[in-house]
Amino acid sequence: MENKARILKLPEIINNRGSLSYIETHRHVPFDIKRVFWIYDVPGGEIRGGHAYQEQHEFIIALSGSFDVIVDDGFNTQKFSLNRSYFGLLIPALNWRQLENFSTNALSLHLSSKEYDYDDYIREYEKFLELVKK
Repeated sequence: MENKARILKLPEIINNRGSLSYIETHRHVPFDIKRVFWIYDVPGGEIRGGHAYQEQHEFIIALSGSFDVIVDDGFNTQKFSLNRSYFGLLIPALNWRQLENFSTNALSLHLSSKEYDYDDYIREYEKFLELVKK
């Protein structure tokens, strides 16, 4: 998988009864989904994330509200604003991520390629830079 974070459009079915979007493994996300979690009730001004993964890939969707995701690959930093439930942000392993600017009632859904593994996290930015610049 390419190591660059990018926005992917999800299927969107629209009719007069409402809209529906969905995700299928390997069709819309390029990995098997091993874990799903969501972040909500984030107080104003708080920042989430602030880490990278050694092996895990992640796909983030704003199911409700909006927030920004800052992604740093060790060489370039990009800001992605998520505010539509039919777009998701694919973040490959070895990318530092930080979520910020949460709107009231924002809900972020995270699909992960691995089950939770404490040892997969890179929590120190300097260590992250050492790993990606080898």
